[in-house]
Amino acid sequence: MMNLVLDTNIWVIALAERSEYHWLVREIVAGRIGLSLTTDILLEYEEVLARKYNSSVAETLIAALPDLPHVRLIHSYYRWNCITADPDDNKFIDCAIAAGADALITEDSHFAVLKSRQFPPLNVWSLEEFSMLYPHKQ
Repeated sequence: MMNLVLDTNIWVIALAERSEYHWLVREIVAGRIGLSLTTDILLEYEEVLARKYNSSVAETLIAALPDLPHVRLIHSYYRWNCITADPDDNKFIDCAIAAGADALITEDSHFAVLKSRQFPPLNVWSLEEFSMLYPHKQ
């Protein structure tokens, strides 16, 4: 089973049932994909989803995520500070490394800096890249 960290923009894209990437949400809910997150990540999910959808959607997701199978709350004690352009993005990297995640999925160009670094080792994939790597049914 793959263990992922999802940037907030992935939830914005994939949460709607009509999204071509909603299969990712279904896989997480079904427990076929593992998800690692931190309290800071959960708070960002809630803030952004309340703004992009509404507070009810955000609260429902935030309440449900920790209870889903294969969702792990991670405590990252080390700060890698890989992204200087938007330091707030570093929480996703810190979580992914602490969790031993297979990949961080994002559509944020700030994470491109990781593709040119060998350390810390971390796969950073777009939704499209992950879609091609992960067998799923649309």
